[in-house]
Parts: sequence; structure tokens; C-alpha cells
Amino acid sequence: MTKVDLVLKNGNIITFDPYNPQADIIGIKDDRILFTGKNEDLDSITGSDIKIIDCEGKTVVPGFNDAHCHIFSFLRKLISVDLSERSVRSIDDIKATIKRKAIQTPAGEWISGTDYNDFYLAEKRHPNRRELDEVAPNHPVVLSHRSLHACVLNSKALSLAGITRETEEPPGGHIDRELDTGEPSGLLIDMLGFIREEVMPSISETELEKGIKLTSEHYLSNGITSLQDATVVNDYTRWQRFCRFKEKQLLKSRLYYMPGVEYFEEFVDAGVSFCSGDTHLKIGHVKITPSETREKRIHPSQPELNKMVLDIHQAGYRAAIHATRYETVESAVNAIENALVQLPQPEHRHRIEHCSECPPHLLDRIRKLGIMVVTQPPFLYYSGERYMATVPSDRQPWLYRIKSMIEAGIPVAGSSDSPIVDDNPLVGIYAAVNRLAASGQEVLTEERISVKQALEIYTRNAAYASFEEKEKGTINEGKFADLVLLSDDPTTVPSEQLKDIKVEMTIVGGKVVWER
Repeated sequence: MTKVDLVLKNGNIITFDPYNPQADIIGIKDDRILFTGKNEDLDSITGSDIKIIDCEGKTVVPGFNDAHCHIFSFLRKLISVDLSERSVRSIDDIKATIKRKAIQTPAGEWISGTDYNDFYLAEKRHPNRRELDEVAPNHPVVLSHRSLHACVLNSKALSLAGITRETEEPPGGHIDRELDTGEPSGLLIDMLGFIREEVMPSISETELEKGIKLTSEHYLSNGITSLQDATVVNDYTRWQRFCRFKEKQLLKSRLYYMPGVEYFEEFVDAGVSFCSGDTHLKIGHVKITPSETREKRIHPSQPELNKMVLDIHQAGYRAAIHATRYETVESAVNAIENALVQLPQPEHRHRIEHCSECPPHLLDRIRKLGIMVVTQPPFLYYSGERYMATVPSDRQPWLYRIKSMIEAGIPVAGSSDSPIVDDNPLVGIYAAVNRLAASGQEVLTEERISVKQALEIYTRNAAYASFEEKEKGTINEGKFADLVLLSDDPTTVPSEQLKDIKVEMTIVGGKVVWER
């Protein structure tokens, strides 16, 4: 007789175990899967206090793993003013929204708005500081672009940041200027991290704990049992903060924490090694975010990036390099290749995050070098029509080549880059399978992948990206009991209905942590 704590029965269980792809029941002991089997195996189960969950024929898959997200940015979004295209359609709408917030906010306190997108505004441009001054002259205001690579400040916020007409361009950033006066327009490129970390007041511990609870509930409601935080400003202090969140059980999804390259030495000096931690919180890849100037020069330069990656590699860590334009992807490939030439390392799993534009010659190099790609299928759904309107036609065939990467043998993991777009994995799966924007516009349909492949990039492959494939990603004996119960079977519903599938229940470590 087998002793278990929890049994899921009458399920359509998709295990992603090639030797046992389907099951009816799962037996769980403590936080691990003890066995999978058929309904008739229930007779062999015993235990003093067994809990049985009847799945009623619904589908069970491994817990979803978002392999690239930004938890604190999402937390800030929850406590900020929503300026997404769902809420505003023009700069006048933005002004009206900020004006309402200013009326409710004591003078001198910061007002933060998130997710505006100039492409979807009627004016097809960014707001400026003078427009924000009109509606909130007594408050510092910062609006973050949906990409998080741009922000707009009003005059009061610019003053607090010390940004004036005389301020020099920061390395890797850009201060937009008014053509007639030379004064800052309010638009800053790749400087949001500086504004949030160095200029704005810290979020209070009470607000943080309230926000992280809301954030955790949100992830669980989407079936996300594992998160990989790829934030370039992740430092040792924030790591300690996440440790406290975990101790208080405020964040229930497992977390793979990726230090920013500027703070990498803090972890080395503290004696923290790569992949150290526990089953709920681990140290991961080191995040590098190159930026491109208006002249399309990449910062850091190739020699500087080579050194960064080599230092990370020699310290026993792994690099995760943000790269969207093909020039930056090529620079990332060059840097990883340089490190591997100097210190060969099989199964290194250095990562390229996004890999948005990937021409054939880079696809071949990525495969040969064994580089991992972490991509974002939901970008196709939320931004597909923008890509087709703004990406040069000669580059469009290179966009998010998920099928080509998989067929080439490149390991590909799926993610959301939340809060850039919504982090519902089922929307990402829909986008990878259909290659349709929300408007219905097709985006390189020749790069469509199967539902099974799409599920794998959010489960098995995402676990591989964080060196955790032995612990999670499939439903196997001995792995974590991290599971999601879905309203429908993704492998049988019409593909256009994939994004409408609901999460019914989320289980982390053998415990039901969320139910619809």
C-alpha cells in the first residue's frame, strides 16, 4: 500500500514524461509527486488523513514557469495609475487621469503612472513635461512606458532628479531635449531604473508587503508556480528583501532571482554562489541589459560586454543578456562565444533574453554555441500589429522565430516580461500557436508551433533555463508537486480558444494555494 497526503483523481493529466505521457491520478507526499497512475490504482493508496481532489475529467499540467519577469515593477504597477491602452487613448486622456490623481494626492507626493504606449496614443508620440505640469504642477510625476525602457517626468520630478539643460548624457541612457530651447523634454530613455532607485522615495515596508501579497495572488491565479526575475537593478538588498517575503510566506510561487550585472560583485563578495538558495528561492543568471544610442551604438561596447560575460563565466555564474535588435543579439553571441573559447564549459546555458530579431546566420551560431533563448510569445499578441508597422520589412522575417529555433535544436523557454504585457501563460501559448495579434493581424504564421511545444516552453523548457529540470517542469515521481488544474484541455480545444482557458486550481509543493 502507498501512503500519500493528497491525491488528484479523475484527471486528464498531461505529464510531459515521454515514457508515461498521460495519467488519471497523481499521488503526493509532502511537497513531492510520489506516483502517477490510473484511476484503478486508487485501491492501493492508504494514509491516515488523505485529501482527495476530484478533477472531474479536467486537465492537469505542470505548474507554469514564467522564465522572464519583473516582480517589483509589477508590484509598482498594482499601486500606480493605469495608463495602458485599455484605460487611455490619447495624451489628453493621460492628462485627465493624472489630474484626477493629483486632486486625491497631497502636494509634494510622487504620482506614478504605468504602461502608457506612444504607438497606441492618438498623437503617436510620448507626452512631455509641460503637458504634465499643466495638470500636476505641485507633484513630481513619472510615467513609465510599457517597455520600461522609457519614462516621462514633469518639471518637478526632473528637478528632484537633478536633470537640467546642462546635464550630460548618462552612459547607456538618453535625455530627450526640446529642439528650440535645449531644455529636457521630460522623456528619458533607459533611465527608469535610476529614477526609481535613486530619486523616488522607497516604497514603505507596509506597502511592499501589501503589494507582494496582491502580486503573489495574481501569479497563482494564472497558474504560475515559478518565477524568474530578470531585473537589471536586482541587488543584494533586494535579494534579502525577497528572503524576508519567503520567510513570511508572502510570495508563494518559487523564485529564481537574477542579480543585475552592476551588483554581481555584491553576491560574490557575500560568498553567494550560482544556484545557491533553497527549493523556494535561488540565485540565478546575471542580467545584462545593453542599450542602443540614437546612433545605434551598443553600450557597453563589444570589448566591455566580452569582459562582463567572461567575469561572470569565470566566477561560476551564467549570463542572461537582453537583446532585441539583431545587432545586439550578435553582440551577445560574440560575448558568450568569447567566454567559451577562453573557458570551455559544456551545458553552460548562458541565455539571450528576447532574441527578437534573429537572422539565419545568428540562429546557426546560437545553436552551435549551445545558448539558451528565453522569449516572449505574448508580445506577438499585444504588439504584433506595431511590429508589422514599425519593424523594417527586411527584418520582419526574423521576428520571434520560435519554430525555427526549436527545429534547429535551440532550447527555448517562454515568458511574459511582465509587467510589459499581461503574464497569463495561456495567452502566450495562444500567441505561439496562432501567431495572431489581438487585432487579428497575422505575424509570421510560418513560425507557428504546436500546442504541446507551446506548453513545454512554459514548463519543461523554462525549468531547464534555470537548471531546475530535475525538480520541476514535468509531472514525474520525485519532482515538486507544482500543478495547475485547467478548465479545458489545451491539446484538444480549437486553437482560437486557448487564451480563454481558465485556471481552476493552483498547487505549489502539494498544497492548494489558489482556487477559482
